[in-house]
Amino acid sequence: MTIFEKINEDIKKAMLAKEKEKLEALRAIKAAFLLAKTAEGGNVEISYEKELEIIQKLIKQRQAAAEIYKTQNRPDLFESEEFQAKVIASYLPIQLSENEVKQIVAEIIKSEKATSIKDMGKIMTLANQKLAGQTDKKILSEIIKNLLTN
Repeated sequence: MTIFEKINEDIKKAMLAKEKEKLEALRAIKAAFLLAKTAEGGNVEISYEKELEIIQKLIKQRQAAAEIYKTQNRPDLFESEEFQAKVIASYLPIQLSENEVKQIVAEIIKSEKATSIKDMGKIMTLANQKLAGQTDKKILSEIIKNLLTN
């Protein structure tokens, strides 16, 4: 079952349970998936990696909005955004710790015999494939940069 199919099932369950905020978050994911499907010219299936990328983007959007509401002293909206971010995050695989990511990236660097920052693009591509959805890309980029410059 793809993430898209799971979201559709969960939308039905949330509607029956009358979970308004959860339903709002699930519909946002579904809308983003449908936009991605049709953006490429037709009803194209999106890959698992693309689904994870969309979910990560939605989480970041919710977290950014929550921070804005927090600074504007709007606890009602802040809590809503935080809740939606948690609902959306539940569709990601278990996130790896920074040390686990460092170990995996170090193995990739060693296997590719990368020695300088010039190899960052290649290592980033391989690491993204191996760690799809298990870590934030910004953190991954920083770890790769640190390992290649040391």
